Amino acid sequence: QVQLVESGGGLVQAGGSLRLSCAASGRTFSSNAMGWFRQAPGTERDFVATISWNGGSRYYADSVKGRFTISRDNAKNTMYLRMDSLKPEDTAVYYCAARGDSFYNTQAMMRPEIYDYWGQGTQVTVSS
Repeated sequence: QVQLVESGGGLVQAGGSLRLSCAASGRTFSSNAMGWFRQAPGTERDFVATISWNGGSRYYADSVKGRFTISRDNAKNTMYLRMDSLKPEDTAVYYCAARGDSFYNTQAMMRPEIYDYWGQGTQVTVSS
């Protein structure tokens, strides 16, 4: 059974930092693109960042560019999202996602429907 499990969420003050992890099990994703999305109450699931299979290509939403860093450790089958200079508007449930094959296209990876596997999400709350 394939699972993606997010961790590292929590409550932080504005200006603070968090690092989210996404641990995969059941299969390896070392050849697959992965991404992070977030969803606030009453809104759609929004793209945050995506990373190619070897980390050579990374792309961010404008709203997080310069503050968030996506990375991965294929030896650990784990992806990360380092979040700095957090703002109250970053408050949301954060989801990790993975492709089931080697497809990668920067623009396409911004669409949630392009991903085959999803985690259950981790809550990030930023207080002002």
